[in-house]
Amino acid sequence: MTEALLTRIAEALERIAPAPLATPDFTAAEAFVWHVAPDRLEPVDEVSRVDIGLLVGIDRSRDTLLDNTRRFARGLPANNALLWGARGMGKSSLVKAVHAAVNGEGFPLKIIELQREDLPSVGRLLAHLRGAPQRFLLFCDDLSFSHDDEHYKSLKAVLDGGIEGRPGNVVFYATSNRRHLMPRDMIENERSTAINPGEAVEEKVSLSDRFGLWLGFHPCSQDEYLAMIRGYADAFGISIDDASLRAEAIEWQATRGARSGRVAWQYVTDLAGRRGVAMPRG
Repeated sequence: MTEALLTRIAEALERIAPAPLATPDFTAAEAFVWHVAPDRLEPVDEVSRVDIGLLVGIDRSRDTLLDNTRRFARGLPANNALLWGARGMGKSSLVKAVHAAVNGEGFPLKIIELQREDLPSVGRLLAHLRGAPQRFLLFCDDLSFSHDDEHYKSLKAVLDGGIEGRPGNVVFYATSNRRHLMPRDMIENERSTAINPGEAVEEKVSLSDRFGLWLGFHPCSQDEYLAMIRGYADAFGISIDDASLRAEAIEWQATRGARSGRVAWQYVTDLAGRRGVAMPRG
């Protein structure tokens, strides 16, 4: 093999190999998004979120997650958290609102959003966070796994940390529509078709057990739905009488075929636009 050929091979390997991530500047922002190919932490200048005081009907979950996050930010023991349940009921909004609330109390905490499809790279991300002076909340929104999905093994690295253990300055929060992160029929199928329905199957179906904190979110009642809307309208200075708000909100809900915090926010966004009132991004 000639020297020229060896040089070409070396150059080709350098092109396809991921460039090492430079030491991140964690002072650049309070929020980051993790990207791969190449690995990088992208600062987020303005996080899309609402004030924690506007999240109605989830008081118990709010207080529990806020207390857990405060403990972590103070350097005390805290659990990884799984927020699961009905769509549009404020799971991801709560995570972002809690982060802002804790930061506002003078306990600096960085939030890093991680996409489900990038879970295989989480070991590289943790290597950069381990030893950093800051404390980090890793956040994965809408987490779930299919039958042949191997990404759950990467999630174990976040929750358990392998031989090194999860870095003490990292906590992991995830949201999911599924309590066990897999469809129920898939769980039953895994158990019934396995030759030895033991370790391999249970490793998948009990993945959610590795979260120390479970917070359930359930469909809201009509009264809760209307209370959310009234709270938003008052907070943003949108003037509307109760009778008109109720009639419009119920009609909006009927056209959407659903009732949730997300639908409430969408109605208020429409109402604010019609009334010429500015609103924050939610």
